[in-house]
Amino acid sequence: MPAATSALHLVLTGDPALYTIVRLSLLVSLSAVLLAAGIGVPLGALLALTRFRGRTGAIVLLNALMGLPPVVVGLVVFMFLSRSGPLGSWGLLFTPPAMVIAQTILVTPIIAALSRQTIEDLWVEYRDELTAMSIGPVRRVTTLIWDARISLLTALLAGFGRAAAEVGAIMIVGGNIEGFTRTMTTAIALETSKGDLPLAIGLGVVLMIIVLLINALAWGARRAGERIAG
Repeated sequence: MPAATSALHLVLTGDPALYTIVRLSLLVSLSAVLLAAGIGVPLGALLALTRFRGRTGAIVLLNALMGLPPVVVGLVVFMFLSRSGPLGSWGLLFTPPAMVIAQTILVTPIIAALSRQTIEDLWVEYRDELTAMSIGPVRRVTTLIWDARISLLTALLAGFGRAAAEVGAIMIVGGNIEGFTRTMTTAIALETSKGDLPLAIGLGVVLMIIVLLINALAWGARRAGERIAG
C-alpha cells in the first residue's frame, strides 16, 4: 500500500510537519490534564470525605459529566470566548489556550470521579486509624492522596487518554489552523477529507502508539499499586 509506506516514511524520518502537530497535541493535552488534576483531585477528595445535603446528587452529577459531549463543551467555550461573549476581550479563541480550556473541562470530571471513588475506598479502610490519631481534615486529605498516589496516577492517565483522543471541542475552539492549533486528531480528520492519506495514517500511527503507551502505563501503575498493597 503506497499510502501506508509513505506514512511509515514520514514517521521514521521525523517529518517536521508531522512532529510539529504531535508536539502541539502533547503540549495541549498535558497542560489540560495538569489543570484538571489540580481541580479534580481536591474536588474528588472533598466529595469522598465530607457529608452534606445533596452529596449523592453531586456524585451522580459528577459521574454523568464524565460523558460530556465534546462538541457541546466546544460550543459553550466558543460562546464564552467569542467577541460577543463575556471573555471575548481575552482574545483566546482559536489559540492553544482555548483548546486547553476545552480539554480541561472534559477531563476534570473524569479525574474527579475516579479520585473520589479511590479516596473514599481508602477512607473506609483508614477511618478508624486516622480518627484515633486525631488527624485534622487537611492532613487527612493529604495522607489519603499520598497513599492513593498510584491509583490517582491511573486516573490522570485515563484523563490524558481522553484528552489526546479528543477532536470535536478543540476543532470548534481551535479552528484547526495549520502550524498553530492543528492537533493529531483534527489533522487526521482534515487530511483524510483532503485525500492526503500518508499524513493522516502517519498521525494515526503516532496517536495509536501514544494511546498504547498510556494504557501500558496505567496497567503498570495498577500492578505496582497491587504489589504495594499486598
